[in-house]
Amino acid sequence: MIIRDVLVTPVAFRDPPLLNVAGVHQPYALRTIVQLVCADGVVGLGETYGDDTLLARLERIAPTLVGLSVFDVNAIRGKVETVVTGAPGGQDPDRLTGAPSTARAVLQAYSPFEVACLDAQGKALGVPVSDLLGGAVRESVPFAAYLFYKWAGHPDFEPDETYGEALDPAGVVAQARTMVDTYGFASLKLKGGVFPPEQEIAAIRALREAFPDLPLRLDPNAAWTVATSVKVAEELDGVLEYLEDPTPTIPGMAEVAREATMPLATNMCVVAFDHLPEGVARKAIGVLLCDHHYWGGLRMCQTLATICQTFGIGLSMHSNTHLGISLAAMVHLAAATPYLSYACDTHYPWTLDDVVRPGALRIVDGGVPVPAGPGLGVELDPDALARLHEQYLRCGIRRRDDGGYLRTFRPEFQPPRGTW
Repeated sequence: MIIRDVLVTPVAFRDPPLLNVAGVHQPYALRTIVQLVCADGVVGLGETYGDDTLLARLERIAPTLVGLSVFDVNAIRGKVETVVTGAPGGQDPDRLTGAPSTARAVLQAYSPFEVACLDAQGKALGVPVSDLLGGAVRESVPFAAYLFYKWAGHPDFEPDETYGEALDPAGVVAQARTMVDTYGFASLKLKGGVFPPEQEIAAIRALREAFPDLPLRLDPNAAWTVATSVKVAEELDGVLEYLEDPTPTIPGMAEVAREATMPLATNMCVVAFDHLPEGVARKAIGVLLCDHHYWGGLRMCQTLATICQTFGIGLSMHSNTHLGISLAAMVHLAAATPYLSYACDTHYPWTLDDVVRPGALRIVDGGVPVPAGPGLGVELDPDALARLHEQYLRCGIRRRDDGGYLRTFRPEFQPPRGTW
């Protein structure tokens, strides 16, 4: 299982105009697809962010892995560390998840290669990745409907006929109804930080009236002050399953946590292992949303799960805009992690294109059954990969910029980080 070649392919795929604290999604989202081509013909697949900084790192790393075994992940991580620490740094690909650091850059760059190694190992052994992670403890992984305020469509593009516009409580409820009816979701999460808190409280209350039995979550991406966060927590006492990242920083979250009756969740203030001691000591969070793309891969997330269980912190899973390789990795990880406290997040219902062949990934009764095949259980579609790579070359986007895109329509826009 020696690596003969490493292919790193940036892709761009259609993305709806989903609003968030940073702005609005651009017409195309970016991802990078990694293929580890082994001497015996096995190909391991990985996927990660597509921003130009991380792409350049992956392209520098790729040739250094040739000749290594996909089972020698320690050597592969060593190569990643050597390249990343010896090259100039750059801006963190996901700027909502904390300040950039060399350690985080290593973990982000290593993650798609680790997933690709596990995929290749599973294919060679004829077992699913979940078996390599200890064995599946659940046959299907529960996910929450990920609700967004959104425009009807991007200007100069075809309107979104499936979900349409959602700029008020009625629009949010209609979007939720479509997702629940289509996919059977049993939990609902609203991405907030878009409108004044009072409007988002009204949207949550409308969801509660429409779906009296479903757990609800609200995530304003740290848009609010501590005082506003406490007020919202009071207003939604008994309504929310958890409140995610209402305000910035661990100290700010700790202040809110002392007053809030529901757990506070995060994927913004605790996003690396060196954040955990302060987060635990200050009792700032009740739920941690892991993400293998920046925590360092699937096995590092299992280590994180053990730490959360030790300190009584609930565990769920964060999602960025992604394709099927990432979803498959998320499902195998969640299936093989006994300590999973809440339904996971996924953008997959919003995904209009993919690089994997259809059939292996399905959302059934609000969950994704673990793919049955060896490795990740998904098959790369080379024609789709070529088409989305060509789209990447044509679209001209090289870095996600929700704020810049929104300012083309609203020049005065500034993200309300911790100020509302």
